[in-house]
Order: sequence, then structure tokens, then C-alpha cells
Amino acid sequence: MTTSTISIDGKRLWTALMDLAKIGATPKGGNCRLALTELDGQGRDLVVGWMKGAGLDVTVDQIGNIFGRRAGTDANRAPVMTGSHIDTQPTGGKFDGCFGVMAGLEVIRTMNDHGIQTEAPIELAIWTNEEGSRFIPVMMGSAVFIGKEALDKTLAQRDRDGLTVGDELRKIGYAGDVPVGGRPIDAYFEAHIEQGPILEIEDKVVGVVTGSLALNWYDVVVTGMEMHAGPTPMTGRKDALYAASFLLQAVVEIARRHGPAGRGTVGVIEAIPSSRNVIPGAAKFTVDLRHADVATLAEMHKEWVAACEKVAADHGVQVDSQLVQNFPATPFDAALVGAVREGARSRGLPSMDILTGAGHDAVNMASVTPTAMIFVPCKDGISHNELEDAKPDHLEAGCNVLLDALLARAGRAA
Repeated sequence: MTTSTISIDGKRLWTALMDLAKIGATPKGGNCRLALTELDGQGRDLVVGWMKGAGLDVTVDQIGNIFGRRAGTDANRAPVMTGSHIDTQPTGGKFDGCFGVMAGLEVIRTMNDHGIQTEAPIELAIWTNEEGSRFIPVMMGSAVFIGKEALDKTLAQRDRDGLTVGDELRKIGYAGDVPVGGRPIDAYFEAHIEQGPILEIEDKVVGVVTGSLALNWYDVVVTGMEMHAGPTPMTGRKDALYAASFLLQAVVEIARRHGPAGRGTVGVIEAIPSSRNVIPGAAKFTVDLRHADVATLAEMHKEWVAACEKVAADHGVQVDSQLVQNFPATPFDAALVGAVREGARSRGLPSMDILTGAGHDAVNMASVTPTAMIFVPCKDGISHNELEDAKPDHLEAGCNVLLDALLARAGRAA
């Protein structure tokens, strides 16, 4: 394996991250830059300007994914791609996704500084709506890119205000005309903060990501009967929220039964009609179940279905649970994982193999091209939170590993 003898500019990487973080900055030091909002458009404009300034040929596809291409010496070779996303959660941080994009940009800037030419082209990707906090599906841009989601159906998806993906893309100026996907990619690398505490606990600088947990997402509606809270006795009520409370506990209990890799989360809940003196006639909530083993996740699914049936019978309510997203456990490419591991070793960086418990665009890309991820620690494992933080030297280290891995895969021209 050929590794680089050069290093990225850590201060420039940090400055780029902090400049991007000014757009949609929140009082607690985080970011709110929801997908396809005006702020997302401003963030895109800023980064696209940097990409063009680095000499990249920038294109935008029909779902709004942005690609910056740095030519290689062999025009017949498929590009080696890196990237992530810059949209955030409503109370998100400065590093989730953004680090992967800025790390890719910094690698390209470093190659420019040192006059390095690669044999294969290098592409930097910014994926649309990775977070899924405004529009479903999560990891939207990469899902359409790989053919998992249909373009027309995705463009018609609506947010809570009824606004569509297609209209919002046009509004911010990123409704591109380039066909989505359908072209070869030689390999895909994604640098990311861990979004968990393991690297920090183990005192490791680099996480060599070997794959991802399997994931099921459910949208659940419990339907009872609305009645006046005062005159209606406790016996005979069909309180949808009370019934739902047993299901909220079941989510956690199922995950704990299948630990330590089991995960169970209820992230959104709504009582209807949300009136102080009305017994809730309906309760809507989301469920997130995850495990490293596909067979175990299937067992967790069976237990969840059984829990829904039991609550419906015990409380005289209807329970409608819809599986809206499924991602199988995804192993990453052994050769690319090895390149990440070697990059950390050659630079003397403490590293460890690790699974990702979060969804990433890399999980989608792994179905169409060899893929690997590079993790760096985040303070206290906190992410999807305004307090999300990472050390500049850890970010620099991860970016250097990305540099080495990209050069090893793309080939350094003579």
C-alpha cells in the first residue's frame, strides 16, 4: 500500500468547520440547518464556493446531491468518492456530517497545495437530507442515488407543513438536472464523528468502522376514544396515551433483552387532540429498533408485533404499527477497511475496530460500491445535540487517515 508523506492543514480544516457552523448557529453552540431550508441553501452556497475555489467541477443531480470532481490522469477510471452531509437535526451540532464534507474538501486542498495528481478522479459528495428530520426517508439523497428510493416519489415527499422536496429544492436553487446515480463509483469513504462514547472511553483516536447495525423504523398510531376528562370515570376509558405508555416501555425492554447490541428508542410522540381536559383519543409515536445481528433484529420485530397485539387486547384500543424503514446489517469492504486501518497504523494513531450504531450515507453506498468509514471521538459521545464537540487534533488525525486511504485507492500519479 502506498501512503502519503504529506499531511493536511488542521487549522484550515477547523476554520472551515467553524465558518460553516455560523450558518444556523444556535444559542448553545450547535446548529439548526434543516434540509432544504433557506439556511441549508446558504450552507450549500458557501461550500460549493469553496469547492469551485479548489478547482472542482461541481454538478447537482435531480435530488439535490452535490458532486465536486477533481480529474485524474486516467479518464477511463471510475472516481473514488468521499463525502457526507451538511443538513442538521433541529438541535444539532457542528460536526455531524459536516466533518466528512470538510475533511474531503481539506484532502483535495492539500493535494492541490502539494501538486499531487491521482490516477483515478476524486469526487466530493454532499448528500441531500441525510438526517431525515424534516423529510422521510432518512439518508434521502444517497437512497435515490443507489436506486433504493424512486426519484418521483421522493420529490413528492412532504414535511409537516405540506411543503414538498421538489418545491423546496427549487426554492433554494438546488433542483439539479443531472440524472441521479446510474454511474460507476470505484470506492466510497466517509469520515465522521463516532456519535457514541466508545472511542473516548477506550482512549483511541481513530475508529476503523467495519460495518453498521441493522435498523427498523416504525410509525405507530394507537387509537382509543376521546372523552371529557372530568365526567368520565377511570373504568371503561379508552385512553390512547395511557395504552401507548406500555408500548413505550416495551421498546426499551425488548432492546435490553437483546443487549448489549440491542437498541430501542421512541424519539417522537404526539397525543391527540392535545387538550388538557380531553382523554387522548389517539397517540402517535416513532420506534427505532437496532441490532448488529439481522436474525436478532427479526426476533425483536416479532416481540414488538406481539407487544402491540397484547396492548390492543388489554386496553381495548387499536394499534397500527407500520415498518417504514429497514436497513440490514451492512459489512464494509475488507480492502477499504484495511486501508483505513493501515492509515492509522502508519501515522502511529491509536485505533480500534468498531461498528456504527447510526445510519450513514455510507450504509447506502455499500450496496453499490466498496465502502469504508473513519470515526474520530466526540466529547462524552454526545451527538444530535447542540453540545456536540470534537477535538481539533482528533479531526485532523481522521482527515489525515482519509487522505492516505484516498491516495492509496485512487493511485498517486507519477
